Amino acid sequence: MLKKCVFIITVFYSLALASVCLIDFKKLPDVGISFADKIFHSLTYTLLAFLWFNTLIFQFKMGNKQAIIYASVISIVFGIIIEVLQGVFTKTRHADVLDVLANSLGVLFMVSLIMLKNRITVKKL
Repeated sequence: MLKKCVFIITVFYSLALASVCLIDFKKLPDVGISFADKIFHSLTYTLLAFLWFNTLIFQFKMGNKQAIIYASVISIVFGIIIEVLQGVFTKTRHADVLDVLANSLGVLFMVSLIMLKNRITVKKL
């Protein structure tokens, strides 16, 4: 069931992430962690890459290597586009290269997890 809905979930998450990233926030609560924003970026893009990977595997029937590459490119390019849009269309937010780096690290983390899982799964056989 979840495999059939993964594309809808991925598109919904992508749109929700874009919306949240482009909303003008006047005041966000301070969580007391100086790099909490970067952790948030990494985690959201880890999930984005995971969702796109599964969409490409289950809906578009790609192989693992091709799905990893496409999911990575889609997620990283999406993050870059969002940062550019923040700089152009919002007044309270700005484009930040460190956000792009945090997004990309989240994607690379997911790629590492997928590759590790695939390596362990293959060795079990």
